[in-house]
Amino acid sequence: MFDLLIKGGTLPDGTVSDIAIAGDRIAATGRVEAGAKEVIDATGDLVSPPFVDPHFHMDATLSYGIPRVNASGTLLEGIALWGELRAIATVEEMVARALTYCDWAASMGLLAIRSHVDTTPDHLRGVESLLEVKKKVAPYIDLQLVAFPQDGLYRTKTGRENLIRALGRGVDVVGGIPHFERTMEEGRESVADLARIAAERGLMLDLHCDETDDPMSRHVETLAREVTRHGLKGRAAGSHLTSMHSMDNYYVSKLLPLMAESGMAAIPNPLINITLQGRHDTYPKRRGLTRVKEMQAHGITVGWGQDCVMDPWYSLGTADMLDVAFMGLHVTQMTHPDEMARCFDMVTNANARIMGLQGYGLKKGDVASLVILDAASPTEALRLRAARLAVIAKGKVIARSARGDARLSLPGRPETLRRRH
Repeated sequence: MFDLLIKGGTLPDGTVSDIAIAGDRIAATGRVEAGAKEVIDATGDLVSPPFVDPHFHMDATLSYGIPRVNASGTLLEGIALWGELRAIATVEEMVARALTYCDWAASMGLLAIRSHVDTTPDHLRGVESLLEVKKKVAPYIDLQLVAFPQDGLYRTKTGRENLIRALGRGVDVVGGIPHFERTMEEGRESVADLARIAAERGLMLDLHCDETDDPMSRHVETLAREVTRHGLKGRAAGSHLTSMHSMDNYYVSKLLPLMAESGMAAIPNPLINITLQGRHDTYPKRRGLTRVKEMQAHGITVGWGQDCVMDPWYSLGTADMLDVAFMGLHVTQMTHPDEMARCFDMVTNANARIMGLQGYGLKKGDVASLVILDAASPTEALRLRAARLAVIAKGKVIARSARGDARLSLPGRPETLRRRH
């Protein structure tokens, strides 16, 4: 007698399988004849591992309009606006907003999130807030925190000291923003410093890297070198990498093999990258998304990130990683069926590898976290941004949604409409 049995679901690879759950683990797959306390019929529906977001800013989420909106829509005004907000935001406010976002995430089957948390201010209220949130959501969301000196490691007197303090309090990952240091040289030094800190402490490294339209912002080259030097393969990522959109093709032909050799990953954030980049252009206007297909062709792990939801940088968002992948496949022109399937994999398996999640998947013995979608395949899930019929987190059903059907009143046509095809 299992605790939960999901019957007849279609897995992302097209396999039809039952999934039996005992406690917080998958106990059996394939054809399961035993009974269960609860049975969910998933016949014809897609059963997937949960969605994973490797790049988010939970300390700022759901703060849109406080204390004002980003009038220019630029990255720099967003950073300045966040500087105003973090000075007045209380721990209680940040916790409340973050928990609300986690409710949204849970309802959308987003059960693992890596959030950067600003370590610039000496008060470290953001760190205090998200460490509390991490404990509260641990039964259903794996929340990984990055010590992120938003104003730069060296721009402020206590920037480096505060990052070390945050790591000492239990923050998981070393972060940075080299292109926002005062000079290119200080940016290069910060990459080397941060990689050394990660290596010495046995931590992962995730840098906001070259989030700019400037093709001469090339800190990703330094990052690849330092990842190789310190043996951080599989533990390091460069986020955004938007300057690669504008780089000379010959230089990129040298850069991509260096990145591949290092074993670093890349995390573009399509919704936000195409919104913030190119703001100084007239026409043609750059959209600023990094070279996703080219990196994948070199064997580099690339995952889509959400980045922002209703905050100083972005006024929209619903915690739906299918929205992220949907936008990403359009901007990168990844419209071949194999490429679209890969976009789905980027918000599940690829992102899980980037975060180093253990027990992630749909095999016997894996953590029993999964989502049942109102779609027959990953490609259809992307097309429809499919309803999450059920979300299971560590063996417990935590959310249910109705199918996305409509009722019609049209002569000679069906009474109900389902957009699956």
